[in-house]
Amino acid sequence: MNQHTRHPLTTHPLRKTILATALASAIALSGYISRSADAPAADQTTMEEQVLARSSADRLRQDRLTTATQKSRSEGEPDLAPVESVSVPMTVTVLNDAEVKSLATANKRTVERKMMAPQALMATGYTQPADPVVGEQYADLAENTIKQVSSDPVSTFSIDVDTGAYSNVRRMLEDGLLPPANAVRVEEMINYFDYGYEPPRGGTAPFNVITELAENPWRDNSMLLHIGLKGQVVDHSERPASNLVFLIDVSGSMQSADKLSLLKPAMKMLSGQLSEQDRVSIVVYAGAAGEVLTPTPGNDQRRIGEALDRLAAGGSTNGGAGIELAYTLARDAHIDGGINRVILATDGDFNVGNYDIDALKTLIESQRDSGIELTTLGFGTGNYSDSMMEQLANIGNGNYFYIDSMNEARKVLVEDINATLQTIASDVKIQVEFNPEVVREYRLIGYENRALRREDFNNDKIDAGEIGAGHTVTALYELTLTDQPGMIDPLRYGSEATDQRRSDRGSSTELAFLKLRYKPVGQRSSELISTPILLSSAANNLSRTSEAFRFSAAVAGFGQRLRGSDYLTDFDYKDVLILARNARGDDPHGYRSEFLQLVELAATLDNSTISLSQRQ
Repeated sequence: MNQHTRHPLTTHPLRKTILATALASAIALSGYISRSADAPAADQTTMEEQVLARSSADRLRQDRLTTATQKSRSEGEPDLAPVESVSVPMTVTVLNDAEVKSLATANKRTVERKMMAPQALMATGYTQPADPVVGEQYADLAENTIKQVSSDPVSTFSIDVDTGAYSNVRRMLEDGLLPPANAVRVEEMINYFDYGYEPPRGGTAPFNVITELAENPWRDNSMLLHIGLKGQVVDHSERPASNLVFLIDVSGSMQSADKLSLLKPAMKMLSGQLSEQDRVSIVVYAGAAGEVLTPTPGNDQRRIGEALDRLAAGGSTNGGAGIELAYTLARDAHIDGGINRVILATDGDFNVGNYDIDALKTLIESQRDSGIELTTLGFGTGNYSDSMMEQLANIGNGNYFYIDSMNEARKVLVEDINATLQTIASDVKIQVEFNPEVVREYRLIGYENRALRREDFNNDKIDAGEIGAGHTVTALYELTLTDQPGMIDPLRYGSEATDQRRSDRGSSTELAFLKLRYKPVGQRSSELISTPILLSSAANNLSRTSEAFRFSAAVAGFGQRLRGSDYLTDFDYKDVLILARNARGDDPHGYRSEFLQLVELAATLDNSTISLSQRQ
């Protein structure tokens, strides 16, 4: 264990200052966003005055924290985990009193939890619960294995831009729980981050393709192939008109601060990004389904907000009837050439009433084919069904997100709003053919439930993932080259390559051949992009790779470590931290800094040791 003496957080001199600041923030927030419906307009301060007042209060609180920190250091007290600042767009969302109180309670708990350094957490006598996810549902996920190029040279899979697994894992870690292996989908953890890829410039392709090759940080005598896609960036002013149906679960299971009470302000935040040309409808379901809001202009935030304010949780769950009614409204308000999407917000405790689950999937598929897509937003804990949320989004040509905080809601529904709503390419598939003269073995990191058969690549009837405007997609392959010792022994009988096959492979300077298929929006036939990956492109040292390469590798290593992968050998949390810190780069919203804290927290929960000298 760490030899440095750590004070339990309960005795740390900064605790009172931090918790007092958190309480002051909650009180200030309450005064900032809570307005009485009965208050006369003359008594309301202007938005500019509120913003300026809160900005001044924030500076005062920061000054107090800085002073307390300096005093603590002068007295020889150890630091708490650093807190990164997060920039938030200057958008005011008006909440009612009940929402303010509920969020203040939830946020106070989150602040207390995030302020606690990993060592301090253990010093309080914390022990991990025996079963952290009783009642939660995760699909079985067997990790990809190593493939021999001599017998299986082609890898084919569908892209995946979901991020729900990352925020769900974050929720568990911040609650002091190590996630179950099946909750950790490594590709969703990798794709949570933007890697700064260059968008396409000119041409007709909706995305740009990036490849990079260097040594594998978690296994000697192997390489890591990094493949990145960057979707075309679309300005907010160029986004087509949206026809959105909010399908909201108001069953009894949604009655908690991290469910309906978080969902309502999150959906208000989304409506704040819409314009007069957009349309919003609201359907709710519990024991039965009902229409709460007929199609309403997107900029009518008062009417949308009032409809959300009226929602209350209670009753059983009949999701099937809700989805059918939501699609009916979406069809009635359909916008030709626009964005037509149902947004399902629920804890995933989703029974389908009189519907068979296969019949429900058929309904979603038929509506997908008619141009109405489905996005799922997950909320809450305890009875959460991650498997259902991901499955429905996949079938509905949408994305799956897990909303564990208002900051995550802001990321998904404000910062990434164009990517969340606007699809720029559908049924995107990746196929990599490895050159057996150069590559002995390969393993795809993640994408286990996105695997396709080789023949599916050219079959336009096979469904695959979608890319939204500005989306980034990243895939990593672990490779063993022919001059490196493999993990699998070669066959005793039979040649791994005949002279005839060798003559047809092309130049040995090619490591692999990368192909992508996609359907432009509104088209039923796919188009092909292909490019060779040259062995000469490999960086001769990991330090010479891009920040994107190194940070994505760190995230991949972390995800595999949480899953208990058999392929990491000695690559531990400390190695993840070293790799990620050196590739943190520009971090305007603090997501990468937060990742570092999650790694430290997981290490502590997993009884690993990270000394204070290794913290930055």
